Formats: sequence, C-alpha cells, structure tokens
Amino acid sequence: MSPESQGQNEHYLSVFRRGFRTWRGNRPFWAGLFTMAGGVPIAYFPYANMHLGNMTLAMSTTAGAGSLIIGVLLVTLGLTMWFHSIVRVFAGVAAILLALISIPVANIGGFLVGFLFALLGGALSVSWVPGEPKTDEAAPAEGAPGAEAPEGISFTKDEQAPVHPEGAFHGMGVPEQQSAQYDTTVEVDGGRHRAG
Repeated sequence: MSPESQGQNEHYLSVFRRGFRTWRGNRPFWAGLFTMAGGVPIAYFPYANMHLGNMTLAMSTTAGAGSLIIGVLLVTLGLTMWFHSIVRVFAGVAAILLALISIPVANIGGFLVGFLFALLGGALSVSWVPGEPKTDEAAPAEGAPGAEAPEGISFTKDEQAPVHPEGAFHGMGVPEQQSAQYDTTVEVDGGRHRAG
C-alpha cells in the first residue's frame, strides 16, 4: 500500500468527531448543555455540606425538595432540547421560568451560577432555528455545469432539455412544412426575427 493511497484507514476518533459534529449541528446543543449545567448546582447546593476546616456548613433549607425538583426538571429539559428539538421553544420557555423560580426557592438559584446557566440555555433554545437545506434554484443543463440557456429559451424543472418559447427548435423532429414558420435568423446586433 502506497503512502498516497487514501483507503479506509481513518482513525475511529476522527470518524466519531465528524459524526458528533453533524449530530451537534442538527439540534440546539449548547442550549441543552447550559440548561443541564444550570440544573446541577440548583439541585446540589441545598443538599451539600461544605467543610471549612473543622466547621461544617449545611446549606439545606426547608425548600430542599423544591430545589431538587427544579434541578431535575432543568436537566430533563436540557435532554429534551437535545433529543426532541421540535419542542425547543417550549423547553426554552420552561427553562427560563424554572430559572426565575429558583431564585427564591433554591439558595438564590444555586448561588446565581445555576440561575445564569439555566437562563442562558433557555434563551439559546428559544432562539435556535434549524438550518435550511441548500436547494438548486436554477439547475444548469446536464453535462454543462454553469451553462446558461440562450436568450428566449428556458429550462423546465423536470427536464434538462431546453424549451423554446414557440415549442420546438428548427430541424429537431419538426416536419419540413412546419419548420419554416419556426425558422429564426440571428442578426448582427443579436436580435431575432421570424422568417416568413
């Protein structure tokens, strides 16, 4: 095997990275990631114990269950944005509302970290729009890419053969007596006139 050959020796990491990039581009990936990242501190901090030397700070509040529910819902909404992006607007609005509710319920929205991440994720989800596939507006003739039809001749979308405004070209399957009425001549200035 020569060093120039481009066989199927691609590394599996590059194949995975290319597939992941395609998957990520078809959905509001960053919106879901920020929303899930916002749900984790909101659910974690009310149940966490911070140790400062020999002193333990317990941040559990009476609304610990509410914080857990908000955090779990934010993570669920983030996964919904990833795997069911058709409801991205609903998921984004729900994430913004849950982020706002977390301020009085869950230790100032997870010490503002979870609040800001969830707010940003919800806003990204509401504003995300899938890309439009590229369409060929005017397909050129097959075999001649970029070729344009002469003036007065148009291409149909279903056919690649040119269509003359009067219906046929001179000498292309038209009987001799009918070809005279479709005969065209080109003058020096490029204008056309009907013979006969």
